[in-house]
Amino acid sequence: MPPHPRRPRSWPSALVEERARPERIRTRPGGWRLAVAAVCFGAFMGQLDASIVTLAYGGLRSEFHASLAAVEWVSLAYLLTLVALLVPVGRLADAHGRKLFYLYGFLVFTLASAACALAPSLGVLVGFRVLQAAGAAMMQANSVALVTTSAPREKMRAALGVQAAAQALGLALGPTVGGALVAGLGWRWVFAVNVPVGVAALVAGQYLLPRTRTHSPVAGADRLGPVLLAASTTALLLGLSMLSGLSVPAWVVAALFALAAATAWGFALRERRAAVPLVDPALLRRRAVATGLAGALGAYLVLFGPLVLVPVVLTGAGSSELHAGLVLTALPAGFALAATCADRVLPAALGDRARCLLGAAVAAAALAAMLFLPLTAVPLVPLLALLGLGLGTFTPANNALVMGAVPASASGTGGGLVNMVRGLGTALGIALVTLALHLSGAAGPHRAVAVLLGAALLVIAAAALGPATRRGPGRPSPGRAARGAGR
Repeated sequence: MPPHPRRPRSWPSALVEERARPERIRTRPGGWRLAVAAVCFGAFMGQLDASIVTLAYGGLRSEFHASLAAVEWVSLAYLLTLVALLVPVGRLADAHGRKLFYLYGFLVFTLASAACALAPSLGVLVGFRVLQAAGAAMMQANSVALVTTSAPREKMRAALGVQAAAQALGLALGPTVGGALVAGLGWRWVFAVNVPVGVAALVAGQYLLPRTRTHSPVAGADRLGPVLLAASTTALLLGLSMLSGLSVPAWVVAALFALAAATAWGFALRERRAAVPLVDPALLRRRAVATGLAGALGAYLVLFGPLVLVPVVLTGAGSSELHAGLVLTALPAGFALAATCADRVLPAALGDRARCLLGAAVAAAALAAMLFLPLTAVPLVPLLALLGLGLGTFTPANNALVMGAVPASASGTGGGLVNMVRGLGTALGIALVTLALHLSGAAGPHRAVAVLLGAALLVIAAAALGPATRRGPGRPSPGRAARGAGR
């Protein structure tokens, strides 16, 4: 029977409506895998950008004659914008279409990457990074939701593992590619490399991603909440940055920390009273969501802290950016290996909570060993690989627990929450490592490791406080574990 002819769409409607996948892709038995693969473009690109930028710090400091505390804002401005936008963008995507927001996010991100590559000054570069982050927020707020709504329920953890592996591949290539680009072509190519990946992702997403089937209205959405959240996180990280080497009076730093505390308190009050809150308190009252978000924040603090620490330590000892990048690659390579192979290696009866505890414990053990060994290439490579293995085991299981507890109609909001706390954890990792390096002199590198170890212990605590996986008779499937977390 021939398909029904479709009415031609006017160009304005084509710009604001989601396009259906071709019939041969939509009806293909494994079509959901193609959708997950398309999302992996965004996962890869976002993490490539995140890990590649830290290798450019040295080149940026030389060209713009800036301190490390000033240059870190190339990363922090990006991350703060993500933290402020991920949840509201996720809410809008739940209402208007996740595929639509995802593709427009790619377009903005790709254009802003080209602009970053042409930036004439550090201030202009930071401004373009804010625009780039706005595009990234449109992608990342929808990435987890697109995976969980595309994959069958019983395949959810495996699909999230594939997405985590794509993120890890971006992280793994970032240090090496970044080091080679900075050493051979200069820091501008760190941003230009995003452009061809973005073009390919736009084409793939248009044809492979499914349209949104379940929409949630956003009438009366909280407008003050994002402002208070942005003010709180910006004031906190500005205060930490100023303590890390920016020359400002002490009273300014104290005022920033007071502002951070006041606006955080105001944000909490606002979310309890708002008719349509930015962060739904009902979601946070679910133990799987609350402990999972806390664990995600700590895990990404631990994951991204070394991306600043290792290049600073190794290049400070005379190594090249390329050598530092090659050493650092062990961390995301271990993450990718665990994210893709954990389901094959670990017993099927091991639930998500147990996997979270195991991964967090392995990460803490690696950091504990790093605390007592010299931070040189020989011990760093195996320890960074072990750290990556632990975090790669923890992250997919933790994501499955969180998303399994979020209703399908709010999956964009849930995905935005996950990515928001990841962004905040990443920003705190960069800021706290920079602060430790500045305040502690020669002992700074090991003090920074101690900070990361403390965060890993908090991740263990969050996993221990999470809900026990409910099991049926026999050996449970990954899907059953995820479902049990949401009951």
